[in-house]
Amino acid sequence: MSFQNKEPKKVIPIAVAEPDEELVSLYAAHQKIYPRSVSGVFTQWRWIMVWVTQIIFYGLPWLEWGQRQAVLFDLSVRRFYIFGLVLYPQDFIYLTGLMIISALSLFLFTAVAGRLWCGYACPQTVYTEIFLWIEKLLEGDRSARLRRDEGPMTAEKFARKAGKQALWIAFAFWTGFTFVGYFVPMRDMAGAFFSGQLAAWEFFWVFFYGFATYGNAGFMREQVCKHMCPYARFQSAMFDKDTLIVTYDAERGEPRGARSRKADLTTLNLGACVNCSLCVQVCPTGIDIRNGLQYECIGCGVCIDVCDTVMDKVGYPRGLIKFSTENAMKNHWTKEQTVRRVLRPRVLVYTVILLAMVLAIFVSLATRTPFKADVVRDRGVMARVVEAGKVENVYSIQVMNATEASQRYKISVEGLPGIRIMSEDTHSIASTEARWVPVRVQVPPEADKPGAHEIHFIIESLDSPGRLKEESKFIIPQ
Repeated sequence: MSFQNKEPKKVIPIAVAEPDEELVSLYAAHQKIYPRSVSGVFTQWRWIMVWVTQIIFYGLPWLEWGQRQAVLFDLSVRRFYIFGLVLYPQDFIYLTGLMIISALSLFLFTAVAGRLWCGYACPQTVYTEIFLWIEKLLEGDRSARLRRDEGPMTAEKFARKAGKQALWIAFAFWTGFTFVGYFVPMRDMAGAFFSGQLAAWEFFWVFFYGFATYGNAGFMREQVCKHMCPYARFQSAMFDKDTLIVTYDAERGEPRGARSRKADLTTLNLGACVNCSLCVQVCPTGIDIRNGLQYECIGCGVCIDVCDTVMDKVGYPRGLIKFSTENAMKNHWTKEQTVRRVLRPRVLVYTVILLAMVLAIFVSLATRTPFKADVVRDRGVMARVVEAGKVENVYSIQVMNATEASQRYKISVEGLPGIRIMSEDTHSIASTEARWVPVRVQVPPEADKPGAHEIHFIIESLDSPGRLKEESKFIIPQ
């Protein structure tokens, strides 16, 4: 057998082309935003809200009601004073109702016009606006601040920035001091501060809240709205195509471009947008509204103010940027048609529920009994047989006077034949005082069979309208 020489097979290596690799950084350095000052309808409304909210916030702790602070949440004695209203921890239901009302209000406002709360009344927005005003006062408008920050450190630059920081810190400290003044009598706290006797926890919260204000409004600003606030994340769940939002009219504005005032737009094939970028420069979060709705938009409307100013200068109609809805832009609705569609069933349902909750809270507060009572059977004293074979149980009743005047209360009992209170049945309780009073209750031996029997204590105010009925158990031993 013969063998033929076979050439070995040649193996040709296949070179695998390496894909072009590009290093992508997932972190982008924060670029400081220098908002430009602007005037207009929406800017005026923002400043109106700044004045209203801050007059209320800084003024209420100094307002007196009778012989006390008008609004005071006194945690040390667990009483909450709101003008003529005195609430106890047992009135937690009203806090729950207030939280529900706040949530429904947020849903309603968001369904109607987006982030109205963020743009006009949120503390972050309000304090950022105040801090920006201080910054403009000492460092000038946007262009001046940009030039100064890009230039070298000079004596003038240092003095301006140091003065700005001093005013920021002073304002933030006063804000923290006012915040704590809602939980500690403001006048007493002011005296303790200037005499160096401020309590440690009061000192801590003044500086903690002041530091938070200083950091959030002075440095973090838009970062809070964009990355820390949860409302920005779930707002889209409350939007629909009929929600009023800040909208750029791309159909009218594009293609954008610079032109002279007398230029013919048809000849140049340009839209109404002159591409001045002022809408970006005035935005407190630094977005370009011409790119469409973005979660960073807080709905403040300053871009509308500056765009209307530009439209006036070039002689074009206002409204290139405006509050409108997705359906209105798509179907070219008039303002009347848009408003009618905004008042849709969803909004009406929110409104009805909100009004019902507010009415229920007010009716409950108006009709509430001006005192409270808790009945506790004294477990340290067993049911016992006393003189003439009578059975006696001992109770402790806490009576809380929710008025600001001394009141007398009479206690009686019912539920078993011949049941009587053998201890003092009338008690005087000082204003806003809560007191435990011992009550001895007896029944004749033939009142009922052994066991636990339901009885009711009746607490009645002798000096003002009010009557409470509290249930308890009376034990008859074997």
